[in-house]
Amino acid sequence: MDRTLFSGFKIPAASLQVFTGLAIVTCVPIYDRVFVPMARSITHKPSGITTLQRIGTGIFISILCMITAALVEIKRLETAREYGLVDSPDATIPMSIWWLVPQYLIFGIAEVFTMVGLQEFFYDQVPDELRSMGLALYLSVFGVGSILSSILVSIIEKVTSSNGGGGWFSNNLNKAHLDYFYWLLGGLSAIGLAAFSYFSRSYIYRRRTA
Repeated sequence: MDRTLFSGFKIPAASLQVFTGLAIVTCVPIYDRVFVPMARSITHKPSGITTLQRIGTGIFISILCMITAALVEIKRLETAREYGLVDSPDATIPMSIWWLVPQYLIFGIAEVFTMVGLQEFFYDQVPDELRSMGLALYLSVFGVGSILSSILVSIIEKVTSSNGGGGWFSNNLNKAHLDYFYWLLGGLSAIGLAAFSYFSRSYIYRRRTA
């Protein structure tokens, strides 16, 4: 893709993560100053919404992120076919890198709800004498998630390339199907959200401030 952001400036691909950070920095004060007061006026709860509702909202937004990523990848593959670049993995596809920005911004918004919500939940809902354990549990979420994602990628790579094809993660991205992977992640997230919503309804908070 064309990594030119402005005239004469090309952004390194890895630097796109900065848009996630910008979304987080921007949305945190908006959440505290705008969203919470509005939600408080409706729910009459000090925090506006509960921590579990905040986490669930983040999961839902992450589904939107995966849908956006899948649609952008479909557009990229169509552009590659249109310009005859399918067999030229090193060629620059005439499609601006700006197309990728929305999914990073949406992901940042999801982080504001999910990760911050998890941190609040593990801090507020564990006994005072086990606060350090709550932090450890919060951090363990990232480790478990990394392990599961690695296993998922390995399984998909093995299954989709078993027939001699390049699979979803082909070295030639113009022949790969990252869009399928994004749809799969979106579907798994939707299943996770349904399960989370079901079990969270029966949770009893330790403190009334939750």
